[in-house]
Amino acid sequence: MGTMILSETADARTSVTFQQDPQNPNRIPFLYSATPPRADIAEDRRQSAAMRLAQRANQMRLSGVVVYDVQDEGDRTQAPRPFPFRPAVETQAYAQQLRGLVSAPLITYKCIAGMQAWEWERWLCETVHAGVEAVSVVGLASSTAHREGITLTRALEFASEHAPKLALGGVVIPERHARQDECARLLRKADLGCRYFISQAIYDPALTIKLLGDYARACEDAGVAPQRIFLTFAPCGSEKTLEFMRWLGVQIPEETAQRILKSDAPLTESIRVCVSHFREIREASADLAIPLGVNIESVSSKKDESQGALDLYRALWI
Repeated sequence: MGTMILSETADARTSVTFQQDPQNPNRIPFLYSATPPRADIAEDRRQSAAMRLAQRANQMRLSGVVVYDVQDEGDRTQAPRPFPFRPAVETQAYAQQLRGLVSAPLITYKCIAGMQAWEWERWLCETVHAGVEAVSVVGLASSTAHREGITLTRALEFASEHAPKLALGGVVIPERHARQDECARLLRKADLGCRYFISQAIYDPALTIKLLGDYARACEDAGVAPQRIFLTFAPCGSEKTLEFMRWLGVQIPEETAQRILKSDAPLTESIRVCVSHFREIREASADLAIPLGVNIESVSSKKDESQGALDLYRALWI
């Protein structure tokens, strides 16, 4: 890969930071995440979607607006996908459309699976031009899938060296920690340049509490400072949305699922659940040295659940 293009296109902006409010150190940074619209919709509808997202995001005090990279992920499980997969607008293209509409810094996810080295370099160049300030780099959704292309390790190394203006991040999956050492993944990715991690949506706080405790001990043993972990919470107003989150790998205890679905107001009840889980996690991790943040996720495009994301933010903002 060449390096001249990135060197010439990188500008002098300051990379996004996720610091606590100096006037209130107990107030942690917040992100708001959403998926880009379908790639096949007309430009005017795409612009309308961007404006609606910006309208919600600008009602919050955010450290960043996250644009997810939508993948098929059909190989993650044998179960049928609850919602049909439709290709979405490319993350940095949608981020560029949001630039000027949202007041917070822009963050994108990028799945590098199957990308060649030259494609990754070009994508980084275009992303810097789009005004993106941070990139969460992810690999294959399934360890059983194999695609030729740049490895996650090499992608992070190259971005750290040649796109220094971009803050690099990754994902953290508490559910995976029960099967594999998620802490080792976090330490390795931090060594490659990741400065924050965003979790999968949380509906089983015990898994996250266990991960945070183990991560704090792993960092202490390694003699390194823990990176910030954003805890993701997503409102759920229907059985279909709950089914979709489970399909994505989110562990939702049946007792919790029934509490939400049998409520007279499932969306409101899910917000109560999320607030309770956040408080439980924060209390359990109060003595740990891990800097935390909150990521509010809008899983579906339904109007009520999108509004629910804003209501969840208001309930969690303390």
